[in-house]
Amino acid sequence: MPKVDGIEATKQIKVSCPAVAVLILTAYDDEQFIFSLLEAGAAGYLLKSVRGRELVDAVRATYAGESVLHPLVARKILNRFVPPSGGPEGEKPHEVLSEREMDVLRLATKGLSNRDIGEELCLSPRTVQGHLGHIFNKLNVSSRTEASLRAVKEGWVTLNDLP
Repeated sequence: MPKVDGIEATKQIKVSCPAVAVLILTAYDDEQFIFSLLEAGAAGYLLKSVRGRELVDAVRATYAGESVLHPLVARKILNRFVPPSGGPEGEKPHEVLSEREMDVLRLATKGLSNRDIGEELCLSPRTVQGHLGHIFNKLNVSSRTEASLRAVKEGWVTLNDLP
């Protein structure tokens, strides 16, 4: 992209069209680049090594309001935000989210789709979507990625909770 980089493009897209979900497809797995793009509002981050089918699934998932992270990128994010002790840093999850919302957030952080979360918790995908909306509002975030980062940063979810 000769005139603007991905970070600036993402910022401009989110300013002019906040509802648009930005999915990054790049060869770069540099932590600074990853975090800058996520802070700019990217809803997903994939490396160009993904297969065609994975890319198509990621586009569909992002369009459906889900966040998509390449496993190597997810690991870097978690490693950066996990508290050194592995314990909670800030607010207790029950002070912010209901028990059901925490169940949904934990499964979303594992990368499960709304349908898979619903099957796991015996909920309809629409109900899961509603819970995610409440989670986003309570945490003042706009994507699963941001909600997952907050959960990890607060110590509500640990590396042991992930596959």
